[in-house]
Amino acid sequence: MNTRSKLHLMARAGYGARGVVFLLVAALALFSGFAGARPDTNSALETLLQQPFGRIWIGLIGLGLAGFVIWRLAQSLGNADGQDDDAKGYAIRIALFGSAITYAGLSLTSLMMALQMSNGSGSGGEEGLAAWVMAQPFGRYLAGVIGIGFVIGGIVTAIKGVKRRFGRYLELDAEKNSPAVLISIYGLVARGTVFGIIGVFFLYAALTVNPEQAGGMAEALDWVRGLPFGGIIYAVVALGLAAFGLYNFVEARYRRIHAPDAADIRREIPLGRMH
Repeated sequence: MNTRSKLHLMARAGYGARGVVFLLVAALALFSGFAGARPDTNSALETLLQQPFGRIWIGLIGLGLAGFVIWRLAQSLGNADGQDDDAKGYAIRIALFGSAITYAGLSLTSLMMALQMSNGSGSGGEEGLAAWVMAQPFGRYLAGVIGIGFVIGGIVTAIKGVKRRFGRYLELDAEKNSPAVLISIYGLVARGTVFGIIGVFFLYAALTVNPEQAGGMAEALDWVRGLPFGGIIYAVVALGLAAFGLYNFVEARYRRIHAPDAADIRREIPLGRMH
């Protein structure tokens, strides 16, 4: 199997692993009253850990997410999607690099749990990130920038769904109202909504200089539940996260995977141009 074939396999396995994680999070959100767990990625892994062959499943998810990280690095550093050399293109690639870092952490957590080196508990997620960021010089300003990034990312993700822009990356006709397309739209809008709420939490944490005000998916869903008609909205968003999980399966099946070679990466990374 050559390098391009390996990247194809890692990317598709990565989308599948991410899909499983989001389906677990959505299940926890919808049945939190029965499961007694918070609807976030760590809780999803902890719940899976308690199932028969849990460590095997978590290990497979960790390996899949590791492949997803490599694909994200190919997208960001190697410009595998062929983004334009303009502000928008570089912003997309920076966001993809941030995604690689995020899923590298989740992959490492999964593999450590599978090897019995961690039980997945402890401070983590967006609140843990906020605490670490604010401990740095100019931390509150950096937290504010991260918050703005989440808000912009949420808007872009929702627009990607509403305007069906995801179709340019799929071997699938996004203009047809097929089940795969409709699920993708619903999932992206729901994911974008949660992203935006997380961004607002970060901005509030930066303004109050209190990292505990930051939050992730669990806190975003709790906030939604407190709105007028919150129970209905909560269920719609939670089902949307399940749809986002299914959207990842659509990507695993139909995503166009353009694997950059070493020469492509050298051209894209500024350090490569200095030699």
